[in-house]
Amino acid sequence: MPYIPPEVVAQAREMDLLTYLKNYEPGELVHFGGNTYCTREHDSLKISNGKWCWFSRGIGGRTALDYLIKVKELPFTEAVERIVGYSAVQPPVFEPKPQKASEKILLLPQANRCTTHAVSYLSGRGIDSELIDFCLATGRLYESGGKYHNVVFVGQDQHGKARYANLRGIGSDFKGECNGSDKRFSFNIPAEYSNTLYLFESAIDLLSYATLQKMHGLDWKKDHLLSLAGVYQPKKEIEKSAVPLALTQYLADHPEIQCILLRLDNDYAGRMAAKALMTILPEKYTVDARFPPQGKDYNDYLCKCLRLPVTKPKERKQER
Repeated sequence: MPYIPPEVVAQAREMDLLTYLKNYEPGELVHFGGNTYCTREHDSLKISNGKWCWFSRGIGGRTALDYLIKVKELPFTEAVERIVGYSAVQPPVFEPKPQKASEKILLLPQANRCTTHAVSYLSGRGIDSELIDFCLATGRLYESGGKYHNVVFVGQDQHGKARYANLRGIGSDFKGECNGSDKRFSFNIPAEYSNTLYLFESAIDLLSYATLQKMHGLDWKKDHLLSLAGVYQPKKEIEKSAVPLALTQYLADHPEIQCILLRLDNDYAGRMAAKALMTILPEKYTVDARFPPQGKDYNDYLCKCLRLPVTKPKERKQER
């Protein structure tokens, strides 16, 4: 084996993969969303926050040297020589090292002793009792106490930890987020074994669609269900839009997903959001959009199916 001085090896190890690809193989780099990239050859290889992971193979690392050896299967000496050789001809412009972000502290409102108001509200919106009980039992849903009784929809990470919370007024149009909410982890119900993800605008729409599935005799827990933390607004030039944070995070946490079914609102914003996502999501995903047959969203459609009134409650102001 040819001898390579330790200082040359150390120089090669300084280069991270994102810097290497941007400088020397830009055609291989694909922007996935946010600060996450993948490679054109391996779309399950994600690069983010100074690290890379090839999810389909279960391997990862930090440096370009690791990538060339583990993924491109180059001999150690050849990999070192490639990086150093490229650097000598064209000095790299290094990517700034990612700052370690402090984890947000989610401040959840105190829970009410009972959930009567929340259950009544959701039942009035047509949500099936089995779904309500499931969300209560798993900590995805509860009723806040104090002066105002709100429905609290909790977004959990893949370990079941609460990371996001959305408040929905009972008897009012009040909507809000709890302080410290991390939009990467919005309300979701993961599946045990599925390569399909259903995407919704809100938690209410997610639960409405799941109720419709049950009404048709289907298993509502069969596939992944994810809601976005608010309305997704793409850029005017659709191809320059970024994938929503919640979707980017969920796909990174669940690399088995291959099919994404968009179930967004049947209005201009919902249709533009669907068009953008169908344009910018990587080709590895099969993406389809379907809108509710009646009404603006899936809760409207559910209420129509159950012959429940589709009305908005009177607006009520709250102190956050």
